Amino acid sequence: MTTRSYLILHGWQNHRPEDHWQHWLADRLTELGHDVAYPQLPDPDDPDLEAWLTELRGHLAVPPTGGGRVVVAHSLSAVLWLHAVARELPELADVDRVLLVAPPSGSVLARYPEVEGFAPPEDLDGLKLPHPTRLVAGDDDPYLPEGAQTAYGDPLGLRAELLPGAAHLDLDAGYGPWPTVLEWCLDGTTELRVR
Repeated sequence: MTTRSYLILHGWQNHRPEDHWQHWLADRLTELGHDVAYPQLPDPDDPDLEAWLTELRGHLAVPPTGGGRVVVAHSLSAVLWLHAVARELPELADVDRVLLVAPPSGSVLARYPEVEGFAPPEDLDGLKLPHPTRLVAGDDDPYLPEGAQTAYGDPLGLRAELLPGAAHLDLDAGYGPWPTVLEWCLDGTTELRVR
């Protein structure tokens, strides 16, 4: 098995609870011998885009091991990733592929002063994703009222993979262990399915 580096990024108000699928994923990948970073981003309840971008750059600056780096970003961090791409951060060069999970829409972010500064980049329609990227969301995500395809898939030229009844793919939706996200991490061609 080829060893890879994984960077797992959480969303707003996420203090990395042990029951969350991201924590579960980090534990499984570590058990398999991979290099896993699952950082607690600064001030998760009242985040600052620039602080999160600085933290992201720091993690991406660490050279990946073996088979390259895979990024898994959930919720607010999926939008953080798009800001990093829009700014063409040089640290993005060592990334092999990316999974964007349940990014909240700009209309939702605008409703909350704590995260309104994370509104998607204005040039989303012209944003060129430099890595193979998958977009997955629940077909009933309350933080994506426009739908993942309309809000992000169409502007980014991606096909949104919609999971029935998965809501925001968080603990409230029952997403503790999520075996297919582990399968995707190990094989980027895996079809993502409900837990």
